[in-house]
Amino acid sequence: MSDLNTAFANLPPTPRMPALFIGHGNPMNAIEDNAYSRSWHEVGENLPVPAAILCVSAHWMTSGTTLVHVGQQPATIHDFGGFPPELFAQQYPAPGAPELAQATIDLVRSSHLEADTEWGLDHGAWSVLIRMFPKANIPVFQLSLDLRKSARAHFELAQELKVLRERGVLIIGSGNLVHNLRALRPGAAPYDWAQIFDAHVAKSLEQRDFLSVTDALSLGRVAQLANPTPEHFLPSLYSIGVADPKDDLSFFNTSFDMASLSMRSFILS
Repeated sequence: MSDLNTAFANLPPTPRMPALFIGHGNPMNAIEDNAYSRSWHEVGENLPVPAAILCVSAHWMTSGTTLVHVGQQPATIHDFGGFPPELFAQQYPAPGAPELAQATIDLVRSSHLEADTEWGLDHGAWSVLIRMFPKANIPVFQLSLDLRKSARAHFELAQELKVLRERGVLIIGSGNLVHNLRALRPGAAPYDWAQIFDAHVAKSLEQRDFLSVTDALSLGRVAQLANPTPEHFLPSLYSIGVADPKDDLSFFNTSFDMASLSMRSFILS
């Protein structure tokens, strides 16, 4: 393992990049013209141009290890079913960032990270990036979610990635703060439990009580209904784990989709 100076020898310091959490919701948002896809485009247009993008997506789950994709040209992964051919035809041919991905592996000391060449860009990454950065000319790499880790361990790992923001890396967590597919009701008002959980997390974020966000999955029945499984919530911990005390917090897409998906997203900048 190289030391920090060696790992970032080719990455000159830059102004601090923002960090984002994006509620990605339905994969169809990648190709539909709607409020969500338009907001992603607008956010992308107003961000500083990053040297690279690190995406932590709900859709790359591992067990017992954290992987970082180091490929030169990550494939566009269509990891879903039952959608129209137009969605499967989408490609996001962004280059990878192998040297930066390896530097990220070298950076983390509290956990053992391993290099991966088999993954690519899953729809949690490309469905958002295809709207934010449609030219696909910014290098992208992903970091997996080790589901054996506790929420607190994910947050602590993320804290070690904070320096990437000072090296031109835009860090994006992509998931949903509330994600219950079994409870979907198209066109219906959000469930009470979905609103309660979303409001609790939003208030904790506004108060910069990030440990409360980290512990939100232990809120009992409300949390169990809001997130029957944790993978869509966990990427938010990477966005707040790299927060700086000087960051401003702003929300966007604060609505619900199909009653049980919180599309709430936020920027720390």
